[in-house]
Amino acid sequence: MIQHLPVQLSDSPILFAPFDLRGLRLANRVVMAPLTRSRATHGTGAPNALNATYYAQRAAAGLIISEATNISPTGKGYAWTPGIFTAEQIAGWRLVTDAVHGRGGKIFMQLWHVGRISHPSLQPGGKLPVAPSAVRPVGRAFTETGYQDLVTPRALGIEELPGIAEDYRRAARNAITAGCDGVEIHAANGYLLDQFLRDGANRRTDAYGGSVPNRLRFPLEVAAAVADEIGPARVGIRLSPISTVNDLGDSNPEAVFFPLVRELSRFGLAYVHVIEGITQGPRDNIPFDFAGLRRLFDGPWMANNGYTREMAIRALAGGYADLIAFGRPFIANPDLVERFRRNAALNDVDSERLFGGGAEGYTDYPALAARSGAAETADISIPVRVECYAGHRGEETPRRFYFGEREIMVSEVADQWLAPDHRYFKVKGADGAIYILRHDVNADLWELIMFERGAQGTRGAEAITR
Repeated sequence: MIQHLPVQLSDSPILFAPFDLRGLRLANRVVMAPLTRSRATHGTGAPNALNATYYAQRAAAGLIISEATNISPTGKGYAWTPGIFTAEQIAGWRLVTDAVHGRGGKIFMQLWHVGRISHPSLQPGGKLPVAPSAVRPVGRAFTETGYQDLVTPRALGIEELPGIAEDYRRAARNAITAGCDGVEIHAANGYLLDQFLRDGANRRTDAYGGSVPNRLRFPLEVAAAVADEIGPARVGIRLSPISTVNDLGDSNPEAVFFPLVRELSRFGLAYVHVIEGITQGPRDNIPFDFAGLRRLFDGPWMANNGYTREMAIRALAGGYADLIAFGRPFIANPDLVERFRRNAALNDVDSERLFGGGAEGYTDYPALAARSGAAETADISIPVRVECYAGHRGEETPRRFYFGEREIMVSEVADQWLAPDHRYFKVKGADGAIYILRHDVNADLWELIMFERGAQGTRGAEAITR
């Protein structure tokens, strides 16, 4: 049980105070937790402009941790989740990171291998999912044809483990290439690394099973590989010591997670991110000394699970945590930091549109400004560099533009219009996509504010009006 000090009004600014995350300056202590939304591009697992809009809307968080992102084709366990193992996926994530950085935000990517929480229909060649041991979990997988029962996984051979560690290493490098500020290793919620840690799934009799040091071995090897690749100060890790989601438990959690955190402290990681209790459920399902766990880590500590504004302030003011992660509140409240600042009411989550779909229940939640009748911000706000030519009436007209490492040639200017202090251009790119560019004529700055591709398309959340 964690004892927090009584909250005082004078303590509230600590939630909005900047924080130095191993040299990375965060604007405040409010973290957007990873949230699977299953809206990556179908068929490729690449993020798209709608995803960029979603993350940009929430960039006021001190740190965004991306939705869980597949490190390899065999790491996938849910339909329409993004990956970070192809060039197209890297380019898609660059859209997201450019959008977040354009709003002044910071973003880490969560690296994910689901292990046994998958289904053959989500695996390459329809093969069985893999796990430490062939222990079937109770539950259902979210597939492209609906929910299907989980299956008995194939136990990984010891010779396969270095290859999976290498997948994590490569994914970390790809995340940095895509513009992320760092990565978070997902070792929680019953997925692969958590399966190695806990005896509810790990029945191995080799060097990676049985004793606690053996069960810690593979997660620590992964952490070492990722830290070696991109530097430990850009690597966080997520743990859920007593969560029972995805049908996973352990006979003695403190005996596992205390030595694990003690070992992780030697790495100099960016942070440890801990889910207290059952993920999205009770915080006190079984006794566990989270305060004692925190004392074992010499570095930033991120707490999560059911925190309110008041609980967050108490945890920070009392010195228990350095950062507080919020999940579902960020789904329905893109301006959550401002709502906390004003102690304003929160929007409710549209539970019918959590997974899959388009803009509804994703990028259409109202901000405080919208609720009070003020104009809403544009769908996307990605800074771009534009090269122009003189049009037939002498005005400058976009010829090509750049965002991140992408160059877009303009094949046609379909429309243009004026607004106070701004010019807008609706252009067709040589790639067949439609873009809307906004030019601040006073500051001479250009932004990409809408994107649409193809018949099934991805686009900004709402129509651009003029």
